[in-house]
Amino acid sequence: MTSSLIDVDRTAVLVIDMQNDFVEEGAPLEFPEGRRVIPAIQKVLEAARSRGMAVIYAAHVHRPGGADMGVHRDLYPPVAAGEALIDGGPGADIYPELSPQAGEPVIKKHRYNSFYATDLEMILRGLGVETVVLTGMTTECCVLGTARGALERGFRSLVIADACASCDYPDLGAGVMPAAEMHLAALRVMSLTSSQLIETDEFLSRLP
Repeated sequence: MTSSLIDVDRTAVLVIDMQNDFVEEGAPLEFPEGRRVIPAIQKVLEAARSRGMAVIYAAHVHRPGGADMGVHRDLYPPVAAGEALIDGGPGADIYPELSPQAGEPVIKKHRYNSFYATDLEMILRGLGVETVVLTGMTTECCVLGTARGALERGFRSLVIADACASCDYPDLGAGVMPAAEMHLAALRVMSLTSSQLIETDEFLSRLP
């Protein structure tokens, strides 16, 4: 992938899962690292909006009653208990410091990949988008899943490394992995299999 100027008419910024239930202090699925990348995402959004670039949000939600939870019911106890990511609830809303502006779509998803069983691809095609710029959390899960989904549908992806965040992993059979190490591992996977990695400053420098 090249390092040429970004075509703002054929590129969209995607903000993934920056929701209250993940970002707020004390939230049921709190990932403190998510708050650390808010300033970087804000810079990306400001630059994109000022140039008329499309901005789209993805939010992980589940219906009350959990008919769409699937295996997430087993993986995330607060979700299974109906304490987090309930569609229509305040916890599922985008964190206020990153609120969508009028006309910016919020894609509701039920799995890690923002393309799976959503209308994201339809919206991108309708806008003439060929490249998606990925920000948000978590790097190893929903960002990586969306990068892979983009690849499989013929979209290029740029992952803004310092505008994505991971979380600490406990030992569930493969050993402990701190957030920084998990973040780096996911970036390495994406750089080899799906995406171009850049930093916020490089993104800004490549805008016309």
